[in-house]
Amino acid sequence: MGKGEELTTTKYLIHAQINANGIVEKPDVVGAVFGQTEGLLSNDLDLRELQRTGRIGRIQVNIHSNGGRAKGDIIIPSSLDRVETAILAASLETINRVGPCEAEIQTLKVEDVRAVKREQVVNRAKEIYKNMVESVGPASMKMIEEVREAMRIHEISEYGDDRLPAGPSIHTSDAIIVVEGRSDVLNLLKYGIKNTVAVEGVSVPQSIGELSKKRTTTAFVDGDRGGELILKELLQIGDVDYITRAPQGKEVEDLEKDEVLVALRDKVPTPQFLANHNILSESDNNGHKKHDKHHHKKHQKYKKEPEIEDDEISLMKDMLKEFEGTGCGAILDKALNITKEVSIEDIYEEIKNIEEDADTVIFDGIISQRLVDVASQKNIKKLVAFKSNIVKKPHNLKIITID
Repeated sequence: MGKGEELTTTKYLIHAQINANGIVEKPDVVGAVFGQTEGLLSNDLDLRELQRTGRIGRIQVNIHSNGGRAKGDIIIPSSLDRVETAILAASLETINRVGPCEAEIQTLKVEDVRAVKREQVVNRAKEIYKNMVESVGPASMKMIEEVREAMRIHEISEYGDDRLPAGPSIHTSDAIIVVEGRSDVLNLLKYGIKNTVAVEGVSVPQSIGELSKKRTTTAFVDGDRGGELILKELLQIGDVDYITRAPQGKEVEDLEKDEVLVALRDKVPTPQFLANHNILSESDNNGHKKHDKHHHKKHQKYKKEPEIEDDEISLMKDMLKEFEGTGCGAILDKALNITKEVSIEDIYEEIKNIEEDADTVIFDGIISQRLVDVASQKNIKKLVAFKSNIVKKPHNLKIITID
C-alpha cells in the first residue's frame, strides 16, 4: 500500500510511547506489536489481516537509545471506525517485551485526522481571506478612485434650455448646489456630489432663478471678486437659502475633498450671510427686502438644518459601496479621509481602542446596538453601513444605511 493511499483513507492516528530497559531497534518494536497482539483480539482486529486489507497503514517507529535504555514513539494510521481504533490502541498497552528486553507501551492519544484537516482548511481559508481583504488596500482604493473619477466625467448632465452643466441628480434632488462653471461641477462630481448646476458666466440664467425657488438652494462660489459678482446676481433673480464660498482666493474647481466638505458643512442661511458680509450695496439691500420676506415664508427650510447634508450622505454612501463584499471598512477623520482600514471581525475592538480624532466609521455589514454604544462612548459622529439593527440611538450619533 502506497503512502499516498494511506493519507487518503486514514481517519485516525494512534500515538503511543515505548520505554524498554535495553537497546532495541525499530524491527523489534514492529515485530512485538504484531506478535504480542496476535490472538488477543478477534480475527476482525488481527493487525496482520488489517494491514493486508489496508485498514491500518504502515506502523511508524521513531526510537533512540540513551544510557542502555531505549525510548521512542509509535504511530499507527487507522481507517477503522472510532470504537475499533480505540480497542486497537488499548491492545498496544498489553505488550510487555520487545525483542530480548522488558518494555512498556503507553497509548498517549488517538488523533482525528479529519479534524486536523478541517483546522488546516480553516486556517488556510483565513489566510486567503486576509490576503483578499489586504488586496483592497490603499493602492487598490486609489486605482478604484481613478476609474470612478473618469466615470464621473461621463456622468455630467445638462439642465434647461440653456443646457447648463449639471450633476446627474439635479432633476431629482430636493436640495441643489449652484456653482459658477463646468469645472466646478466636475470637481464636485469627483467627490460624489451630484446635485450641482453651473450658471456659466456672470449673467445668471433665468432658469436657475426659477429652479432656486422650487428647491432648497445653496450658492457655492469662488473666494474672489468673481464669486461676489455671481452671488450678487444670483441673489437678485433667484431664491438662495444658503451661501458658502471657497477659501479666500481659491476657486471651487481647485478644492480638495476636505475643503469642499468643510465649505458645504459651514454654509450659512442667506440673511445671516448678508448680515456678516458686505456683498450687496445699499440700494441692492433695499431691493432685497422682498427676497428676505420670501425667505421668511420659506424659513422652515433652514430653521432646522439637517445634521448632515444630502451631498455628504451621498458621498458616504458612495464610499460604502467601495467596501461592498470586501468584509472590511474604514475609520475616517472629520474631512472623511480614511485614517485606517479595518476588517469586520475586528471593528468593535478597533472602535473601542480609537484614540485619534475619528469622526466616521464605514463598514461592509450591519450596525448593531453594541457597535452603536461603543461608537457613542468614543464620540464617533457617524456610523455608515448597509443595514442597522438597533433599539436605541444616542443623540450624538448619526446612523446612515443604504436600505
